[in-house]
Amino acid sequence: MSFFRNREIRNQLAVSLLLLIFTGMIGFFFFPGSYAVICYALLCSLLMCFGWLIVTKKRYDHLKSLAADADRMLHGERNLNFTGYREGELAILANEVEKLLQRLTEQSDNLLKEKRYLSDSLADISHQLRTPLTSLHLLLSRLQEAEDEGEKRRLAYEGSQLLERVDWLVDALLKISKIDAGMAVFAKERVDADALVKKALEPLGIPMELREQTVVREIEERAGFTGDAAWSVEALGNILKNCMEHTGRGGTLWIRVSENHLYTEFQIEDNGSGMDPEDLPHLFERFYKGKNASDSSVGIGLALSRMIVCAQNGTLKAENRAQGGARFTMRFYKGVV
Repeated sequence: MSFFRNREIRNQLAVSLLLLIFTGMIGFFFFPGSYAVICYALLCSLLMCFGWLIVTKKRYDHLKSLAADADRMLHGERNLNFTGYREGELAILANEVEKLLQRLTEQSDNLLKEKRYLSDSLADISHQLRTPLTSLHLLLSRLQEAEDEGEKRRLAYEGSQLLERVDWLVDALLKISKIDAGMAVFAKERVDADALVKKALEPLGIPMELREQTVVREIEERAGFTGDAAWSVEALGNILKNCMEHTGRGGTLWIRVSENHLYTEFQIEDNGSGMDPEDLPHLFERFYKGKNASDSSVGIGLALSRMIVCAQNGTLKAENRAQGGARFTMRFYKGVV
C-alpha cells in the first residue's frame, strides 16, 4: 500500500510495535502469573495502534486530496471547493490554500486585464501615429510636385502642424507611461495660482486670438497650493486647450481660483457646445473621443490631466453648465483625501 511507503508512517508504526513488545516483556517479567491481564493490555494496545492507523490514513487521504486540488489549481483550474476539509490543522491549511487560490485568481485576472489593456493601447497608439504620418507622406509627395511658391508654403505649414501633433502625442504618451510606472517625480513646493494660469495660457495665446476668444480671470490674491508647477501647467493647459477647441469664434473662457483651509480650487468654464451626457463618464479615459471631439483630438489630454492632478493629492471632474458650455473643477487638497 502506498500509505505504508510513507517513511513517517513506517517509523511511527515501528516505534509503536517496539513499545508494545517492550510493554509485554515488562508485564511478563513483573506479573508472571497474570496472563489474562497482560493479554488484555496487549489487545488494547493493538486496538489503539490499529485505531491510530485508521485515523492517520484518513488524515493522509485528506492531505493527498488537498495536494491534488493544489496541483489542479497550479494547472489553471479555478472552480475548486475546499469546504470539505474540517479537521483541525488540515482545515487551517485548506483555508490558507483557498486564500492563496483567490489571490492567484485575482492576480491572474489583473494580468489578463493589463495584457488586454496594453494590446488595446498599442493599437490606439499605432492608429493615432499612423494617421498624421500618412498625411505627412502625402504632403511630402505633393510638395515635391508643387511648382507654385504659395502652394509650397501652405503644404510646408501643414506638414509642420502634423509634426507638432506627432511630437505632442509622443511626449504625452511618455508622460503617461512615467506616471504609470511610478517614475514621475512631483515636487512639493508652493505654486502660485496666478503664475500657473499665465504659464498655461501662453501656448494658447495665438490660437485664441485667431478665434477671437477672450479669457476672464478671477484669481484670489495669493492663492496657491503645494505641488509641482511644471506638471500642473501641463494639466491645466490640457483643460484650457480642450475648452478652447470646443468654444466657437468669439467665445469666452472663465478661470476662477480660490483657496480655503481644505483645498485650492481651479474652476474653468466656457460657453461652448458643452459635452454630451453619454461622454461624461468616459471623458477622462485614455483614447476616448467624445461625440463633439475634433478630428485632431487623440483623447489623452484630459486623461493625462487627471493623472497629474490625482498624483498631487487632487481631484478633477467635468460637468455641463446650466447656461451652456462645460465646467472643469480641479482641486488640490491640503491633506490626504
